Parts: sequence; structure tokens; C-alpha cells
Amino acid sequence: MPELCRFYNIVIKMIYKDDKQHHKPHFHVYYAEYEAAVGIDGELLAGNLPVNQLKLVQAWALIHEDELYAAWNKAVQGIAFGKIDPLK
Repeated sequence: MPELCRFYNIVIKMIYKDDKQHHKPHFHVYYAEYEAAVGIDGELLAGNLPVNQLKLVQAWALIHEDELYAAWNKAVQGIAFGKIDPLK
């Protein structure tokens, strides 16, 4: 599963052709022992994260919404996508 971004020990990944299970554009988040699927719109779809980390992820997703949708569109087609710079 390719990594999209990493910040504050939070790892964001996106799976190729992963449009069946959650039926909406999303990414996967890993933090310590926590795992979650989060919609590009910030909705927690599966799993769990501590509240502070979920808020960070939701804010990050809002800032990088266009880049996330571009990565999603490539991922569902099985096309490689680049990393997202967390500082932009």
C-alpha cells in the first residue's frame, strides 16, 4: 500500500483499486496501534483513532483535498500517484 504522507507519527496510505469496500474516496491512516479508513471529506469510515489525531487528519485532508482526489482518481485506475507534502 503506497504511502501518501507522514506527519506527527501519522502515516497516510492509499490502496490501488480500493473503491469497493467503502464506496467513496478514502485513504487509510495508521497511528501507533490504531488503524482507520477516512473519507477524503473527513468522515471516519472504519476503525478508530484518538480524537486529537483524527482532528489532525481531518484538517490535513481539508487542506489537501484536491491532491487527495487526484491521487484517488489515479489509485482506482491502478496508476501510481506521488506523495503529498504535509507542509504545503
